[in-house]
Amino acid sequence: MGLVTTSSTITNHLTKTEKLTLTILVTGCSGFIGSHLVNRLIAKGGSKNYRIQCMTRNLKSIEGFFDEKGQDVKYVAADASKRSDLIKAMTGVDIAFYLIHSMEGSSKDWKKFAERDRIAAKNFAEAATECNVKRIIYLGGLVPDKNEQLKKQEELSEHMKSRIEVGEILKTSSAKVTIFRAAIILGQGGGSFQMLQYLVERLPLMITPKWVLTKSQPIALDDVITYLVKSIESDDTEDRSFDLGGPDVMTYIDMMRRYGKMCNKSIKIIIIPFLTPKLSSYWIDLITPVKASLARPLIESLKHEAVVRDDSIKNIIPFRLKTFEEAISIARKEENKQKNNIYKRKEFVTHSTNNKILLASLLLLAVIGSTYYLLDGRPEIFGTNWLILSGIWYFGIAFSIFFVRNGARLGAIIAGVIGWLTLTFWLIDNIYTVSGNSLLASSPGMEMTIRNFIGAVVAGFVVASSHNVFHKIRIYGL
Repeated sequence: MGLVTTSSTITNHLTKTEKLTLTILVTGCSGFIGSHLVNRLIAKGGSKNYRIQCMTRNLKSIEGFFDEKGQDVKYVAADASKRSDLIKAMTGVDIAFYLIHSMEGSSKDWKKFAERDRIAAKNFAEAATECNVKRIIYLGGLVPDKNEQLKKQEELSEHMKSRIEVGEILKTSSAKVTIFRAAIILGQGGGSFQMLQYLVERLPLMITPKWVLTKSQPIALDDVITYLVKSIESDDTEDRSFDLGGPDVMTYIDMMRRYGKMCNKSIKIIIIPFLTPKLSSYWIDLITPVKASLARPLIESLKHEAVVRDDSIKNIIPFRLKTFEEAISIARKEENKQKNNIYKRKEFVTHSTNNKILLASLLLLAVIGSTYYLLDGRPEIFGTNWLILSGIWYFGIAFSIFFVRNGARLGAIIAGVIGWLTLTFWLIDNIYTVSGNSLLASSPGMEMTIRNFIGAVVAGFVVASSHNVFHKIRIYGL
């Protein structure tokens, strides 16, 4: 009996020791999922004493990113396309979270992400085997049932095919692989959520493709992180695949309307069946911070039904899942926190200042333009063609102001076009001061000539500030 007791005590002691010295590698630690996962692991480190190893291609991208609070956190620079980098990063690692994704890039070569993911997954699987990594935990996408695909005669998108392929490649390693397949993840910083957020908050009327009628089972980011972290402690999740979804099954159009209700907005939606993913991605690029190169594969994936078919994970890791509204509320609160961190950046002219300059310049441009009908005595400006052009010009300014105020790049583009056209127009109107003749109408008087030069300066401010706003919206994600 004494021997049995002693053996049991030693076993329990070793189990505790292993938990205390567990080394966890988080790839993509600066990304949407990775950053939240690291923060959760750090929070648990006080009781579990995990050794957390954060992997990223660029260490500067995560300087001051995490509040370590004295925890054992190590940072390593590694490129998944280089097997030698991965071996260095994975040496001594017990559990590796695979959160690498290559969808970002130029819209011209967005299809190449599948090949990049294939190479990264193959290198990772080989490095895991060589370094004797015990477990790999991978988060992929929730795909429709094969029978459902055959029934609807539709083929999986390249994005979904790649997510499945990565999981299969990882399983070739000697490690025990856990695969989680999630539907739309509702959290600040996620591409799918940002599309939803900015479309609802910025547009009074939406023209959408038919994929908004596809059913999905969105899940809160916080719940996804809970599943990932708790799977570390559960042997029942080893060498298995699980579907992840929240408590609500709904279409994308349902999500937009429920989100709009939370914002006290009545959403008007027009569905156009022939609107292609390519055109949709360009529209998303102009209205939201999500690049076309990321939006297109996401949109193509949204055409597939993403509903949980196997909910066995609920029995293994039981907890209350957040509702759609709860997930949205958390994400919106986090947005304010992220903005505060962004505004701490030191810049000569901030995004907020550029935005105010652009709005003020557009309003001043409209005021100066109205003086044509107050100060200019030339009869031509009251002609039909001039009045039509003036109406279009004023509409363009109003349209631009609306989208600039709502933080959409479309507003900056329109403002830039208006600025250049107005600058050119008023300078041409004053060309008589050099050539002796006006090209647009009869020569303006001295009062209008001075006004044209002042207006040209204001139009120059519109051009410069619209350029800055256009590029900084992408940086700030506002």
